[in-house]
Amino acid sequence: MPQDYAPTEPEQRFLDRVEDSRYEREIINGLSPFFGDKVPEDMKGLYSQQELVQLGGLKGGDRDVEKRMPVKITRHFFELAKKSKPIQRLVKASPDETVDLAGSEDPGNQMDYSPVEGLLHKYEMGLMYVVSTCSAHCRFCYREELIARKEIARQDGTVAKKGLAKIPEITAYIRSFNAKVAANGGRHPDSGREKLREILLSGGDPMVLNNSKLAAWLAALAEAGIESIRIGTKEMAFYPKRFNETFLAMLDAFHETYPQVGLHMMVHFEHPDEFLLKGDDGEYVRGDNGICEWVPDTEAAMRGLLARGWITVENQTPIIRDINDDPDALRLMQREMKRVGADNHYFFCGRDIVAYKAFNIPIEKAWHILNESQKGLSGVENHARLSITHYRGKTEVAAVTNEPIPGLAGSENGVVIFKILRNAGSAPRRGKVCIVGRNPDAVWFDGYEDRVLFDEAGLFDYARVTNPSLTGTT
Repeated sequence: MPQDYAPTEPEQRFLDRVEDSRYEREIINGLSPFFGDKVPEDMKGLYSQQELVQLGGLKGGDRDVEKRMPVKITRHFFELAKKSKPIQRLVKASPDETVDLAGSEDPGNQMDYSPVEGLLHKYEMGLMYVVSTCSAHCRFCYREELIARKEIARQDGTVAKKGLAKIPEITAYIRSFNAKVAANGGRHPDSGREKLREILLSGGDPMVLNNSKLAAWLAALAEAGIESIRIGTKEMAFYPKRFNETFLAMLDAFHETYPQVGLHMMVHFEHPDEFLLKGDDGEYVRGDNGICEWVPDTEAAMRGLLARGWITVENQTPIIRDINDDPDALRLMQREMKRVGADNHYFFCGRDIVAYKAFNIPIEKAWHILNESQKGLSGVENHARLSITHYRGKTEVAAVTNEPIPGLAGSENGVVIFKILRNAGSAPRRGKVCIVGRNPDAVWFDGYEDRVLFDEAGLFDYARVTNPSLTGTT
């Protein structure tokens, strides 16, 4: 616990019950072990000799793939990758990543809404960077600027790496913000927001922290008045043994101490190959009843969480080229998540990170893939929507039409309808839509700039926040 933060008595009693474990992730860090022939014998085939020559030729230059995004893989994920091309694509570095380095170092200009280092407070909830790494690294990572520890230009002109959240500063901000909300009749006097009641622990992956550090965050947030806590993690895919008895015991102790605080695990599976068991023939293993069997460690992790009825588990997934741009894979994943008791949250169009053109598929194609995947799903299985992150807020790709709209010039080839799902501050644009003429090649909003037909949402006519009071910091 930080020296300048004093836990309450209930908080300290909870923390005293927490036990840490030792984890053997068997991580391979970087490409150097592959170049130097220092990886375990059975892992040497992950990269072909030709791939290593190509990647080695880029090292040290502008197209160095590790400069863009560090390379990292666990033994568990490697075992899955041996039987799965999509899983290989997810973690293997490739020269095509740096052919075009267009993209933003701060996608969505999120730092405009960072009132305290390590905290984003754009919506009704707050997102915190509590760690800057994961057990393995997805090549398309939305937080490549944090993982790679890149310098980010802030709106005030300063340039620095993104900092991590610290308990004293975060809890002080929460209490201050909520006190102003309470004193103003339930709305912040400047931003119009309600109470800050929900926090997402993110990064990096919070599950690489030990139980004690996670527990310190959970307790401190609960004591500060947070009502609901999410933990965003891909650890169930990368190293499911992290969800062991000591971790579950920590969650149980937290719930006993703070039973009124909701807890939600936001997992990230991109492809069913990350959790379904495959045979030597590369096919999914099915029981006598025809139901797919899960990878044993992953099933144990999922069952351990779902057995605690006060925890919800939701999966959210970006649709990425050559990984899961496949309606059959997405359909199976949605079915399996709901079958075991987890929910399907969002599917995402790729974000405009640096080198996004190597990973993103066209927006309209993503919509068609998700729509096709949800044919044959039941009403409880197909709740997930397709979202794309805009400066205005989280925006749904609500519809793509093939027919023109009578009387609407520019709609001759059909239209795309965007709808704002989440909006900054008091969310004045929530539910508003934007209609654009179709562009099957568009992978980002700029592909529609010349074909805007109707824009009450303001997706193509907006200014960045410049007044700090609009973020609720004053």
